[in-house]
Amino acid sequence: MIRRAVSISAALGAAAMLAFAGSAVARSGAPTTVTIKKESDGFFGFVDSTKPNKCANNREVTVYKEKGDSPDPSSDKKVGSDTAQPNGDGYMWNTGNTGNQKGDFYAFAHRIPGCKKGISKVVTRH
Repeated sequence: MIRRAVSISAALGAAAMLAFAGSAVARSGAPTTVTIKKESDGFFGFVDSTKPNKCANNREVTVYKEKGDSPDPSSDKKVGSDTAQPNGDGYMWNTGNTGNQKGDFYAFAHRIPGCKKGISKVVTRH
């Protein structure tokens, strides 16, 4: 009986360690890089990753206009979005015409399973 309790306890401990290790791996993910450039009345850029098929190809990118002093996708104004597609040797996204808005803008790709979030530098349109 004692041996069985020890075996069950050891199995539960091992399962807990595997679950913890799995969640740590899931949070890490492959790095993601997002770029942004101004284009007439819209924006475009590229998504790159060490796992391009999983983390760049078909990755949704959202462009935000900053409301404050730094990027904050939870409170900034969404301007447009697109899905990155193969283009040459990269994965390009393009919002099309978003209007002639002035301000500070950035592109953001939310974290997805196996891939870290990506955020571009801020560009200013005068």
